[in-house]
Amino acid sequence: MSNNARHLTGMHNALRRLALPTLLALAGLCTGIGALAAGERPVVQGTLSAPATAVPAAAATPVVAAPAAPAAPAATFAVEPAAPATPPVLVNGLVRVPDGRLLAPDIARIVTRGELVVAMLKVDTPPFFFFDDSGQWTGLEVGLAQSLAKELGVKLRFNREAGTFNAVVDLLANGQADLAISKLSRTLARSQTIAFSDSYLTLNHSLILNRVKFAQLSRGRPLPEVIRNFDGSIGVIAKSSFADYARTNFPHAKVQEYATWNDVLVAVNKGEIVSAYRDEFEVKRVLKADPTVSLVLRTVTLKDLEDTLGIGVAVTDTTLLAYVNQFLAQRAEKLDIQKVLQALDR
Repeated sequence: MSNNARHLTGMHNALRRLALPTLLALAGLCTGIGALAAGERPVVQGTLSAPATAVPAAAATPVVAAPAAPAAPAATFAVEPAAPATPPVLVNGLVRVPDGRLLAPDIARIVTRGELVVAMLKVDTPPFFFFDDSGQWTGLEVGLAQSLAKELGVKLRFNREAGTFNAVVDLLANGQADLAISKLSRTLARSQTIAFSDSYLTLNHSLILNRVKFAQLSRGRPLPEVIRNFDGSIGVIAKSSFADYARTNFPHAKVQEYATWNDVLVAVNKGEIVSAYRDEFEVKRVLKADPTVSLVLRTVTLKDLEDTLGIGVAVTDTTLLAYVNQFLAQRAEKLDIQKVLQALDR
């Protein structure tokens, strides 16, 4: 063999020795990628699990850099864990919370947060929710919310940003609360936006009539006939359930909306309107607070019209709604008009 031939053969062998480790490393890297793709498990708990096999040992073999171009740095294929704020969702739709329990997603959201947020009107409404003489936040519905939070094992916070009852519904619908407990009437209009629990208190509708104005309107006709075909003026709280009820139940009446219930009472007492319309509790409460108003005003309870109060729940929180209904069903104390009136005296 000539010297040139020997020289070429030596160079060929040197290149083979130099390239072989690099080729092996690249082959190992490709194998690692394939193993990673094959080793990924389906999303079972809402998070991607790291593959059982890490980067293969072949990828760890030292790579001799070729003289012409340095080797590129090894790629990393780590699977990022899910954000800790998002509980992992299981294939059966349940969520494993930090204490190990499996809960429905809407319940798990509250438990993981550690807080139940309840929307409630910012205007105190005794005996449902109010600050008593000692400054204690209390009331029938405050106690209801406290009991629910206790059953869930979480703290309780009230969102009292809403200035109207419909605004309370909006807080819930916009995701700013888990529940709405605020003497809310269950109406068709509101049921298009939120879901309601079973009723926890049923009240009849009632009218407060200005005696003089009503006598002028009735012109000697029987009371039931006048009420059935009422075409006088009716005062209601603006953006309340009774604003809707008035237009539905008294289609011939002139409905006038006021900012507050006190404004409605002042108007009917002065004779600016013939009647004020609300539930029987609020009407009886007026007479209970000042019996002398009966000289100017009279009341009529509409036994065929009911106002049912329920707890508002987001339309997507179906398990939470079922939980609230079961909670109400198991409560030993059931509310009625007499118990609510008695609560005013405490």
